[in-house]
Amino acid sequence: MFAPRSAQVEIGRAARVLLRRYAVDHEDELPALVAELAPRSEWPDAGNRLVYELFRPALIGDAPSAALRETVDQVVERAVLAGARDRWSWLARHRFRARVTRVLCAELAARRARPAAEPADLLDVVAHAAAEGTPEADLAEVFLSCLFAVAGSIGFLLGWSIYLVGTTEPAHPSWVVREALRLWPVAWQFGRTPSREHRLAAVTAKPTDEVVVCSYLVHRDPAHWSEPDEFRPGRWATGAGQEAFIPFGWGPHACTGAGVATQVAETLVGLITSAYRLGVTAPTSRPQVSAALAPPRFHLLLEPVSA
Repeated sequence: MFAPRSAQVEIGRAARVLLRRYAVDHEDELPALVAELAPRSEWPDAGNRLVYELFRPALIGDAPSAALRETVDQVVERAVLAGARDRWSWLARHRFRARVTRVLCAELAARRARPAAEPADLLDVVAHAAAEGTPEADLAEVFLSCLFAVAGSIGFLLGWSIYLVGTTEPAHPSWVVREALRLWPVAWQFGRTPSREHRLAAVTAKPTDEVVVCSYLVHRDPAHWSEPDEFRPGRWATGAGQEAFIPFGWGPHACTGAGVATQVAETLVGLITSAYRLGVTAPTSRPQVSAALAPPRFHLLLEPVSA
């Protein structure tokens, strides 16, 4: 509920520009990161960690303090990875959150005390885009949301893409990523509070209500998709059904980083599937469901195509 709306828009715009530029400037680092996955890796954690490793300097800077680096690293391990929160007691989570807030607030206060300049990382974006007087604790929550979106959402999207293409046949990376988003949207439901009373079909929605849209169901609606429950990346060759495709939301409040997320995932899927033969084994095909829709745990075997 971060306000005002103008600050939301500015943070989203600046974050998108920074992350897109960083992804382009550091694309040559991706083959080395992908090579670390061979010959065997455990997913989806491997995907989250890979994406975080790539974007860490864009999130917290090239030379963060030891406290900041350790804290944000631990946020990924203890709160971003699928099922990580369940491994800690409520008390441990409460104490950890207090420590995270303390470290981030101190860092954000230091950033805000400096003259505004071209942001070097996402902490700079958050520190300088907000209105004067905004509590550092609110800014810390905004930064954590961005961290979850990058290391969590992009990592899970990569995980779904690799899991699906590894259990079928290779296809064009952009089709694979879009079909993964269709079948298993990481943001699988969106909740909105109406600004005024109005009618949705035969239902009255009031400002005291929450309207929830389930993208998982929209993406499997047979009125818009043929064989809606099947992984068919080739369907994206024609773009059919895209009017019922909302993996990043819809309208002015849609995810500002959608383009960066798909670009990074497509690049990584292309690198992995062009350089390696994939072997995927999973004890179950059931997704890991929480606020995000994460892939099942699976093992990925990579064999170089030249071998």
